[in-house]
Formats: sequence, structure tokens, C-alpha cells
Amino acid sequence: MSVQGFQMDLVSEHRLSEMTPVEKVRFIIDEVKGGKILVLEKGLSPEEEASLIEMTMTLIEPDGFSGIEMESYPTEVDTSFIGKILKKNALKSRLTVIGPADQLKTLRRDRNMISALISTNK
Repeated sequence: MSVQGFQMDLVSEHRLSEMTPVEKVRFIIDEVKGGKILVLEKGLSPEEEASLIEMTMTLIEPDGFSGIEMESYPTEVDTSFIGKILKKNALKSRLTVIGPADQLKTLRRDRNMISALISTNK
């Protein structure tokens, strides 16, 4: 009996913080091209997201890599006392789900929940 499914990796904020922005983008693309769904504990910066999308667009192939689907909780402004002093209302990135565009489809997203359909059929 063969088990069909997908692999979902939950990636800690600590692991991503040890990578440069270029390493993060490369890591995400390599994992998603391999068919994995990634859940990032801490989302990417706007610059990293733009770089990921740009790099992904150059790799899309007909009958090959279909690109990525990416969904994050809406960003929040850090209004804590320390956040105000140190970062002057810096945006806090939140959990992000990334996967192959032909397998992951966002059904609904709001401030506190992302609902997605993950298909094992390509």
C-alpha cells in the first residue's frame, strides 16, 4: 500500500534568522520546487517577499515548476513601548504559508486565520 500526500515543514523564526535574505529566498524556492509546503513562524520582510516573487517568476516553466502560492497574516504595527522606542512603529511580520502554486490554494484569509486547500494531485 502506497501513502499519498505532501510534506509540510514548520520553519522556526530562529532558523530563518540565521540566513541572509538571499539564503532565505533560495531555501524557500528549493523546498517548494521539491513539492513541500512551508509554514514560516515569522514571515518575510517586504523586500524578501519581492525578491522571492521576482526569483520565482524567472523559474516558472510550462509543464514544470508552476510557481508559488504565498499567504501571510496581515502585518501588524509593533505598538509596544519597547517597539516604539527602538523601532518607531516597525511592522511586525507574521506567520506565512508558502507552497507550489499547483498544490496550494488559499480559500480564505483574515486577521487571525488562513484557510487553504492542499491538493496531492498535480
